Amino acid sequence: MAPGRRSSVVDDIFLRTHRGLGTPIALQGLWRTADRVEPELLRQVHAALRVGPLGRRVIRPRVPGARRSWRANIRAHPLEFTDGTIAAGDLLGWADQQGVDLDPEYGPGWRLSTAALDDGGSIVSLTCSHALADGRALVLAVDDALGGSGSTTSPVRGMRPPDAWSRNRAARDPVSDWSDAWRQWSIVVRGTFGALRHGIPERPARTTSTREAGLSTRERRSIAGRESVDSASTFGVVLQCPASEWESAAAAQGGTANSLFITLIAKMLWASGFPGETIDASLPVDTRAEPRVDNDLAMTEITIERTDTPAAIREKARIAYERRMSSPGGMPEELLQVIPDRWAYALSKGAGERDILCSNIGTLPDSLRTLGPHRCIGVAARAIHPGLTADRLPRTRLSGYLCRIADTYTLAIVSLAHIDTPETLHTLAHETATALGLPITLW
Repeated sequence: MAPGRRSSVVDDIFLRTHRGLGTPIALQGLWRTADRVEPELLRQVHAALRVGPLGRRVIRPRVPGARRSWRANIRAHPLEFTDGTIAAGDLLGWADQQGVDLDPEYGPGWRLSTAALDDGGSIVSLTCSHALADGRALVLAVDDALGGSGSTTSPVRGMRPPDAWSRNRAARDPVSDWSDAWRQWSIVVRGTFGALRHGIPERPARTTSTREAGLSTRERRSIAGRESVDSASTFGVVLQCPASEWESAAAAQGGTANSLFITLIAKMLWASGFPGETIDASLPVDTRAEPRVDNDLAMTEITIERTDTPAAIREKARIAYERRMSSPGGMPEELLQVIPDRWAYALSKGAGERDILCSNIGTLPDSLRTLGPHRCIGVAARAIHPGLTADRLPRTRLSGYLCRIADTYTLAIVSLAHIDTPETLHTLAHETATALGLPITLW
């Protein structure tokens, strides 16, 4: 985050979800090692993160219409060590619990935690509010803390000056709230008049928060009967596959590594009992022109048919990446930043939500392959949904997060209250991947 940066429309959307206006989302990086990681090493990483680009919080503007701004915040949740050991087969259940008490506005928005596994290894989790960073940004923040390509000093060999980042980011915003408000209102007024010249925009299509499309009457009643009290049960699975095998399987079907990934998530949803003949997939697009820790993304979408091959999805995705989802009726997106949060939520509710989410985070830097002297036998990135309740279920049923590190593709899959048990999700992942020619191992 550059000094003095103001919040973006996407930042504000995720800040509203933190406040209960939408689906709660936290991003999580997971490192699995074959041996125990020393506490002192993790304390050094924690110290580097505290003064790094995740060490910031949102500040409300004093002038109506001005955007929120960012301020350095070296406060952090303590490094958390879980007592005893946990079963390796339950590590994702442990990881699901690491997203509580993240506050990008009034308190620390990230947490570093670790647990010893009963197989002799360790699991390390870095979780942050989505208001602070998107998936790629979380990777960049970790790369910085571990002394990767964006840093000059490794926290293991010698810490950078502890106040270096905070000094840089403490610079005051050169643009005052009054100037920023004037800019925002000018864009909104001009853009709104421009949109209205083409007629009154149509009302945005309704996106059901309880995923009513495709549900039977009995299922709808079941959700309605419990949504006021029940928390939603989300399950995750992580699978790994040699990169050469993944790419060979994709090429054999006329696709790419990315289109095979999308195919896998769609086929898993159909195998779980999804009744629709088509599946709508939302595809995040990294829009950053330079490495920076930000929510620098846009969304696009494709519609997948049951007969689509990885080759067909490859072509659909190629076309989709050339266009982006836009605000309804051509209205300026800055409108969402000058009106009250509840109005903005009503206008943008369900934006970007489709039946599945397929987020390709890309290749991870080499710095993430190890934690000090410890080689990582698995590295994964995903989103989790702390505090999700049945009355806030999104349309999205399955989310997939693909990344590559060294010679391995890692895919984290999250089911949002659609699949009954973790065992069912594991079976679906294994059977679908095998049918696509992917030799996988599961965490």
